[in-house]
Amino acid sequence: MPNLALRSPTDDTRADDLVHRLRAWLPLALGQALLRDEYLGFVLGSPRAALSRHGGPEHVTGSCFVFTPDLAQVLLCFHKKGGFWVQLGGHVEPADGSVAETAFREAREECGIDDLAPIGDGILDLDRHALSGAFSCSAHWDVGFASITRPEAAPVASDESDDVAWWPVGALPENVPPLFARRLAGVLAELDHQQRSAMSVAPAAP
Repeated sequence: MPNLALRSPTDDTRADDLVHRLRAWLPLALGQALLRDEYLGFVLGSPRAALSRHGGPEHVTGSCFVFTPDLAQVLLCFHKKGGFWVQLGGHVEPADGSVAETAFREAREECGIDDLAPIGDGILDLDRHALSGAFSCSAHWDVGFASITRPEAAPVASDESDDVAWWPVGALPENVPPLFARRLAGVLAELDHQQRSAMSVAPAAP
């Protein structure tokens, strides 16, 4: 028998973690709730392949929306293959213990800022999108998380992007993916809801 204590996160553990997070998330938007159910079907249908970049033409990826602490600016990279400004993120790697770890690792690697502070570890956004012929994959089932960092932090572009820069959340560059502004607005709405919910259950001051 294999030694289960030595199992790599490349086994079903990451899929189990993602399924747990998906089931725990109650999205504000109906479209996100319906998409969450599709994600559950996709991951449960083929757990290992769904989370591997080599598991097939469609697979799960992890993204991280990096904000300033006041959530007024978002850090975007200009993707070389896509030719557009987009949030930070990428494929699940063998050493990643979860899709959340993928998102935060990719964010640090793609912006060169080490002191990113995750805003919780719950899912904030789902976005399944087809890819152009410039990519080796045909579609990504992207899972979005968020973090904050110092507004004065100076990002440095990685090999996968031509530039990384801060943008006001209300004044995004023209060349972003279709519906990206709506996606970003959804993430901000989820964060606002989380903050209001936390305030409503906070104990009263003595």
